[in-house]
Amino acid sequence: MSAVGSTAAALWSPAYVALGSNLDEPRVQIERAFSALAQLDRCRLIARSRLYRTQPLGPQDQPEFINAAAGLLTTLSPRELLVELKRLERELGRTQPIVRWGPRVIDLDLLVYADAQISEDDLTVPHRGLPERNFVLYPLRDLAPELLVPGQGRVSQLAARVGGAGLAPLTGAPGGLE
Repeated sequence: MSAVGSTAAALWSPAYVALGSNLDEPRVQIERAFSALAQLDRCRLIARSRLYRTQPLGPQDQPEFINAAAGLLTTLSPRELLVELKRLERELGRTQPIVRWGPRVIDLDLLVYADAQISEDDLTVPHRGLPERNFVLYPLRDLAPELLVPGQGRVSQLAARVGGAGLAPLTGAPGGLE
């Protein structure tokens, strides 16, 4: 009788992350965040969107944001991935904003994790703001226009519904990575 190995093959799940910055050279901060995501253990950065210049969601007396989205394959659970995203934010220089939706060096939000629907105090998947925020939907549409956001609809349909007002795709990212 042979023993079955104690380590089962890990299942890879797709996950999508929003990136945003409006302080300390935002384009550079987004590129740093993409690099950090590519280095995460048990994750593979498989796709990245264009960069978009966007108007702030909150107080308007702050700089414009640069937003993007990343597509990952991961063996981390949604909770583990959230913990890693928060760790990366701290390592990349994020401090808690004094004002809600205020300026920030970096913001990393877990948008979608496979077909998971999670509603907990500190973890909501899909991200609760996703269906209304064009600065999240347009970068996500670059990666996965036909992605079905659980309980919300397809990314392309959600993006069309909110429209692109206030968004401007950027070109010429540092290092030719766009």
